[in-house]
Amino acid sequence: MEQKPLKTPEEVRTDFANKGISIRGWAIANGLEPSVVHSLLKGRLTGRIGKSHKAAVKLGLKHGEIVG
Repeated sequence: MEQKPLKTPEEVRTDFANKGISIRGWAIANGLEPSVVHSLLKGRLTGRIGKSHKAAVKLGLKHGEIVG
C-alpha cells in the first residue's frame, strides 16, 4: 500500500485557509484538542506519542497508526 506524501505544517494551514476551515473547528470535528493541533502546527509538539501522535497522523504530518 502506497503512503500519501507528508504535509508540512505550513501546507496544512494553507489547506485550512483555502477551505475556510478553522484549526479549532477541524480539531473538534475530529475529536482532538485544539491546543494540541495548534501546538503541532507551530512546532511546539512533535507528534511522537499520545494525543499529539493521533493529531499528527490525522493532519498528514507523519505516517503512523492510530491505536485506541
